[in-house]
Amino acid sequence: MDLTYMRTFREVAKRQSFTRAAEELGYAQSSVTMQIQKLEKEYGVPLIERHGRALRLTPPGDELLKLFGEILDLYDRSKETIAQQIGGTLTIGTIDSLAAFYLPPFLQQLRTRYPGLNIHLQTEQEANLVAKIRDGEVDIGLMLDRSTADAVLQRTVIRDEPLVLVAPAGHPLAGAEQVTLQDLNNCELIVSEESCIYRSLFENLLKEHGIMFRIGFELSNLEAIKRCVRNGLGIALLPRIVAEEEIERGTLAELPFTHPEIHFDLQLLVHPKKWHSSPLEYLIHMLLDDAKAKSAVS
Repeated sequence: MDLTYMRTFREVAKRQSFTRAAEELGYAQSSVTMQIQKLEKEYGVPLIERHGRALRLTPPGDELLKLFGEILDLYDRSKETIAQQIGGTLTIGTIDSLAAFYLPPFLQQLRTRYPGLNIHLQTEQEANLVAKIRDGEVDIGLMLDRSTADAVLQRTVIRDEPLVLVAPAGHPLAGAEQVTLQDLNNCELIVSEESCIYRSLFENLLKEHGIMFRIGFELSNLEAIKRCVRNGLGIALLPRIVAEEEIERGTLAELPFTHPEIHFDLQLLVHPKKWHSSPLEYLIHMLLDDAKAKSAVS
């Protein structure tokens, strides 16, 4: 049996549509239909049934999907085992802030250790990232969250990642001993897109305490957010790693604001059935060893 049929069946099951599966795979819809029909003929049972416009797997189809997943994973493992001799591919899923301000030194070490390795770095919103890890589209995920993103996935907390409230240098609140929520009343915020998890956390906290605020700018680029803050257009809540260089140089001021809810865990997520290649193991050990070293120093 051609492995292509297995991948096609898996894609149809995932998309619940022959048309969308064909678009994703780059096939004609007739080709997808033909492959599914051949599978059903091979096994002698219906594998997919229609309910109105929707498709769903029959009980034999459900069982076959699990087996096909194991076969395809084993095949991918065999290719990766051989590819380690000449390179291979490691796909890392993460969010913009970690891709830009946390991962680059580790990627450099990874490239030095495995010069033939192809490293694919994909940035996604948190919900999309979790789905891609669960579906095996990325080998490892790194994100910020306060809880387990998905109970199916293996979750390792690398470290606590504080969030900081930054303002332009010379901001009146920068000289205060402590900034409270009430001090932020009528503040103007510069925020990232609405789906950002720490934006929603901060806005909900302000609303719960009756703090009035305005959204001055909504930007998807972290550098643009910092630039707007530096130019006095508002204040912003950011992960410390995003703003620590500007804070050290004095071009941004970290306001003395703390709250028990204003922090996240930097989490490492992998699928429990994901085979750990040598580069993947090396990356995981680097991340955990770095966190331990910095914890010991602090």
